[in-house]
Amino acid sequence: MAASVARSQLTPLSRQITAKPSQSDQTPKCIVRFRPLNIPRRFNVTVKASINRNDEKIGGNNNKTAPALHPQSILDDDDDEEDAASKDSLNSLPRLVCVSGPLSSAQFSNFVSDGSRLRVAYQGVRGAYSESAAEKAYPNCEAVPCEQFDTAFEAVERWLVDRAVLPIENSLGGSIHRNYDLLLRHRLHIVGEVKFAVRHCLLANPGVKVEDLKRVLSHPQALAQCENTLTKLGLVREAVDDTAGAAKYVSFEQLKDTGAVASSSAAAIYGLNILAEDIQDDCDNVTRFLMLAREPIIPGTDRPFKTSIVFSLEEGPGVLFKALAVFALRQINLTKIESRPLRNQPLRSSDDNSGFGKYFDYLFYVDFEASMADQKAQNALRHLKEFATFLRVLGSYPIDTTIVP
Repeated sequence: MAASVARSQLTPLSRQITAKPSQSDQTPKCIVRFRPLNIPRRFNVTVKASINRNDEKIGGNNNKTAPALHPQSILDDDDDEEDAASKDSLNSLPRLVCVSGPLSSAQFSNFVSDGSRLRVAYQGVRGAYSESAAEKAYPNCEAVPCEQFDTAFEAVERWLVDRAVLPIENSLGGSIHRNYDLLLRHRLHIVGEVKFAVRHCLLANPGVKVEDLKRVLSHPQALAQCENTLTKLGLVREAVDDTAGAAKYVSFEQLKDTGAVASSSAAAIYGLNILAEDIQDDCDNVTRFLMLAREPIIPGTDRPFKTSIVFSLEEGPGVLFKALAVFALRQINLTKIESRPLRNQPLRSSDDNSGFGKYFDYLFYVDFEASMADQKAQNALRHLKEFATFLRVLGSYPIDTTIVP
């Protein structure tokens, strides 16, 4: 049977460089200012969360998970003074709008924690790969499921949780663009990264065999990563919000003709059988997650560090080349560059008579292998600041050199 795809309705180290532009790396170090800071769903869970202001102590066991968090209206705009270039370039980026079930501010005071465990938000439901990544990043943490990426960002900002662990890119599926946009919209800091090997399984209810299946549910990227296997089985693929959510739905609805692509953890949690393991088309399927916090960590030079920045440039020939050259001149390796159109002003009128009326304005997200404690990284950003219209350091954090299978 031919396979088809159908879309279901399941659907700081924010640092502002404040030094004056310099033409030489021999000038004094630049000064860095640390700044603290709708799609219908099939699965709805009651909102409960607690505030934990203890970011240091980690303890207890990890057999319990916190209730899911739902979308909430964002905090009021930060009153901190913004860099003039930032305001002009970003033009007051849009803020999140609540889509369902927000907590009132009066309810926040009722959430109390004993402070014994670090609370870490992730997107999805129990059994999600993000939950496993959160537990790798923060062993013995209290993992808090959130319905949306936006919710996880906001939960950290509102002190409902201490950290968030969210995917930023996959070795097969590429970048998670939504989280790049949210990094700029929110004032959280990247304090670490974690790489997690994704191993997909075909799951079904007890007693159901592979030949009984007619369709399979999972996240769109998971379905794409298992395309060859699912095509051979002749299964209709239906995209839903997340892999573990698909497993939960198949289990709770006791479906006999429908399977799910999810983790072995999801199978154990929701009482499903594993019909096939490692069904992804490529065995090298790794997702990189970012660890986010309200406060930055102090960068060091005792181990390999990575720094993430975002900046914008004026339009012109060779401008991007100049921006990347500030790193090449200092032998700083770039590990990633991602461009995203500027949301509120994606098109700009041309100032010349070239015949091209409008062009896109872009933000550039760059990761490079150097710590902000390193003089050459300071010099590179001071150099970039000379012609960038906007620049923010999103975080300087240790590189994760391990992968959990």
